[in-house]
Amino acid sequence: MTNFWNHLETLVAKSDINIDRPKGSRHPKNSDIIYPLDYGELVGTTGGDGDGIDIWVGTKPDPKRVEGVITTVDLWKRDAEIKILYGTTQEEMAIALETHNTEAQAAKLIPRD
Repeated sequence: MTNFWNHLETLVAKSDINIDRPKGSRHPKNSDIIYPLDYGELVGTTGGDGDGIDIWVGTKPDPKRVEGVITTVDLWKRDAEIKILYGTTQEEMAIALETHNTEAQAAKLIPRD
């Protein structure tokens, strides 16, 4: 599994992070959803929905590292994706996971060992 984490670290290191949904902001299509952490994408990458790979950015101090991923299956969008957890604490990982476990979406956390 080492190569998996190393490859994710390389993707993050070689990509700009675009935080288009800062902590406390509302989802553009569903105003009931408020982002508990900074959320965005890796510019120049492609995720399961055709947009950039999604990334949650936590509050751990620099140097940050990939702490895990969340895999999701969304019945409304009819897709599956990964969400990178970058610089997140254990508590922040649990909060991000909870955000993705909804009526139409199911999520699984894969923490880095």
